[in-house]
Amino acid sequence: MTSLSAPQSGGLSRSLFVFSLLYGGMTVIAGVLAYKQVALGPLAVEAGIFAFLVLVVLSSAVAQLHGAQRANRLVAWGFLPLGISVLLLFLVLALPASADMPAANLSAFEQVHSQTPRIMLAGPVAYGVSLFLNVYLFDRLRGATGGTGSIGVMVRGAIASALSQAIDTLIFITLAFYGEFPIGDLIVGQMLAKVALSLVLVPFLIRGAVAWGAALDRKGIAA
Repeated sequence: MTSLSAPQSGGLSRSLFVFSLLYGGMTVIAGVLAYKQVALGPLAVEAGIFAFLVLVVLSSAVAQLHGAQRANRLVAWGFLPLGISVLLLFLVLALPASADMPAANLSAFEQVHSQTPRIMLAGPVAYGVSLFLNVYLFDRLRGATGGTGSIGVMVRGAIASALSQAIDTLIFITLAFYGEFPIGDLIVGQMLAKVALSLVLVPFLIRGAVAWGAALDRKGIAA
């Protein structure tokens, strides 16, 4: 399989360096943003989807520029900042609060960040399955002709993102909330919203990320 950007010798390519930094940040912030439900016209969706879509875009762009193997490696390394952030969260929750901290602020912090073990488990599982699936589908849809044109990249990105987002929703909601309350309507609503965003936004974002990555790599290596 060929890639648009040849591996750089003697250091890390600029695009891989920049995309990796962004990727690590998005794995952490996605869980924080998810606490707010936003209304997009008739659609209601948890705000963590925006960070997750960036993860989809970055992993797809890396697959296009550097190959599926490196994209999968990026997804795997994403568990590191995700895991460390969870451990730090547990540590901060366990430490005693300062006497100067207003009680209302402490209550709000603990209410937001004291997640149940099921939700803590559901997030990483859904992340891993859906992002690896996204890379797999995006790469396999490349086809015998290479599929490196802008339209081909956008179509592949839309299909891979929509399917992986649907799987992400199914896994996360089932693991986190099954048995707590009826989840059928929640799954359908979240799935429709995420698939719609994937089809509308992701193709253009991937096209832009690939172009940006190629431009970065023309400037040389990061280190």
